Amino acid sequence: MSEHIRTDLADGVLSIVLARPDKKNAITQAMYAALSEATERARTDAAIRAVLLKAEGDSFSAGNDIGDFIAIGSQTEQPFDMAVFRFLKALADLDKPLVAAVRGRAVGIGLTMLLHCDMVVVAEDALLSAPFVNLALAPEAASSLLLPAAVGHQRAFELFALGEAIDGRTALAWGLANRAVLADRVDETAAALAAALAARAPNSIRKTKRLMRDAEALWGRMQREGEAFGSQMKSPEAMEAFMAFTQKRAPDFAKAG
Repeated sequence: MSEHIRTDLADGVLSIVLARPDKKNAITQAMYAALSEATERARTDAAIRAVLLKAEGDSFSAGNDIGDFIAIGSQTEQPFDMAVFRFLKALADLDKPLVAAVRGRAVGIGLTMLLHCDMVVVAEDALLSAPFVNLALAPEAASSLLLPAAVGHQRAFELFALGEAIDGRTALAWGLANRAVLADRVDETAAALAAALAARAPNSIRKTKRLMRDAEALWGRMQREGEAFGSQMKSPEAMEAFMAFTQKRAPDFAKAG
């Protein structure tokens, strides 16, 4: 397990905690590996009847750790060799209920992993964004399939293409969350939902989730997205976007043409 991912099993609920608050829970490849192990364990361990995903600090996740992502990605021949894809496959395959507790920022995969959750509790003032195009990349985590299905094509395209954040109240109104509550009530509300799900008939819950989701189709879309993401990562556009990010300036994509 990564030092930045903590797990705890109590009363049938496996809590998975993003524990890198000093970096806004930006996710490294080591963290993805630990998230994969925890999610795979949840699927196969009969003692686990529900999973609760939450985070320490004032942000759910700032998304990928850009420095780590660039360093690992430049050394990897195929994007599917990266630990993130093991985690995405585990999310697609998970057939037990997954609940998320979201405060603060949920950026990139911080948002797209919520699309794999069965119940989501957000703070009213949480800010969710999917700025893939801002980094000259492409959507991931089957979000190009799941986000339009959840909010409609136009709203999904706006989230992807403009990269602007929506708050928790909007996420609730758009169907991305089940509850929008005050920030100090997020964890307790999500924990109560996870406990309620863990108390339900486990085989009935699993069969219900399997019928509602097509794991094979999700993984197929993730692979298509991975090919697009991988080609964009090596593009002049992405190099300019990453350089601009590290230099804290606006990218000039005319240079990348």
